[in-house]
Amino acid sequence: MTPGVPPFLPFTVRPREPDVTAGTANMRQLIHLRWMAVVGQLVTILIVNRVMGVQLPVAAMMGVLAMAVAINLLSHFRLRFHRITNTELLFALMFDVGTLTLQLFLAGGATNPFISLYLIQVVLGAVLLETWSAWALAGITGVCFGLLSLHHRPLAFPPWLFGDIAGLHTLGNWLGFALVAGLLILFVTRISHNLRQSAARLADLREQASEEEHIVRMGLLASGAAHELGTPLASLSVILSDWRRVPKLRDDSELMGEIAEMQAEVQRCKAIVTRILQSAGEPRGEAAELSEVGRFIDAIVGEWRQSHAQVVLDYQRTDDDATIVSDPAIKQAVWNVLDNAAEASPRWVGLTVAREGGAVAVRVTDRGPGFTSTTLSQVGRPQQSTKGEGHGVGLFLVSSVVRKLGGRVEAGNRPEGGAVVTLTLPLSMIGLSDREA
Repeated sequence: MTPGVPPFLPFTVRPREPDVTAGTANMRQLIHLRWMAVVGQLVTILIVNRVMGVQLPVAAMMGVLAMAVAINLLSHFRLRFHRITNTELLFALMFDVGTLTLQLFLAGGATNPFISLYLIQVVLGAVLLETWSAWALAGITGVCFGLLSLHHRPLAFPPWLFGDIAGLHTLGNWLGFALVAGLLILFVTRISHNLRQSAARLADLREQASEEEHIVRMGLLASGAAHELGTPLASLSVILSDWRRVPKLRDDSELMGEIAEMQAEVQRCKAIVTRILQSAGEPRGEAAELSEVGRFIDAIVGEWRQSHAQVVLDYQRTDDDATIVSDPAIKQAVWNVLDNAAEASPRWVGLTVAREGGAVAVRVTDRGPGFTSTTLSQVGRPQQSTKGEGHGVGLFLVSSVVRKLGGRVEAGNRPEGGAVVTLTLPLSMIGLSDREA
């Protein structure tokens, strides 16, 4: 790509790893709640049966707990490989209602004070599920409550507790209320946090879509301008060629030198226009070649130095032979940052390239006035630069290119004066293996 041409490329980007969805995070909360229910029911069964002497079908109730443990382990395993849907959340809550119903059936039915635990399932369903499934869960819970009122295994209290049954029932109601209130506060606040995170991710995606729409509009404008410039540039090229054949001009060596320089500049403009049109019509990666990190950056530095002979470029890099795809978009991003640094600091620009873990960090520094606080707060967004009308999109375009490659752009000011811009490109995205995959 010719330096100075914005990278208006129709990118084809490898998708990133999906974020944890709200459904997955909420299923994880249900798994935690189920573990707490298993432990709580186990402790309650042992206290009521062993300490209070109330006869319970311990084997059957332990079987229900074992089934809950098995389902919980399966759900935990599934979280690692699948995204959770509304239907799966509904079935998970229905399973919890079913296990609670079985335990209550074996321990007094509707007369058991812990029947208020049904409210937890209903409230979680209202928060987590779609409207139809929340009503379905509420209906199922109501049916289970009604069936427990008609059919259940009565509690067999020992004789020494007969006089305290009313007090125990009141105590049980209080414990049930406290348990329901505590669990609802604990889990509804967590679930609300998950929903807020999901909303924030959606807002980020919308902002990114708006920024990319901005890039598309600029690309269309550049493509249209390139088409319109093609004709006058061709005319200028023909006129200059005719001038070279005019006898009066051909005998003037000074004029011939100027004409040759004009022809070279016209050819450069034509090359820039051609690159813009090619970039607008070619998919990303067709012009890419295999290279090594060091060799790729060396080539960029060599070309940039030829075009900016008056600028001292202090170039340092560590030896790095990692094989990458030398995408023109990467080249253009580095070139644009170097151009911006040279405009702010015409006498000196620093460039450092180093491996940082699984990524390549390209750091450009200058000795100019640095970034304003407003510019630093809007890095990566379309903005108006202090360099004049139309120049504020440079860093925005660089940020967009690097973000599409899975990297990031960081800008700041140096303590000794000047600005620093760091492009971090993960080898997992620009390396050979991922492209082949």
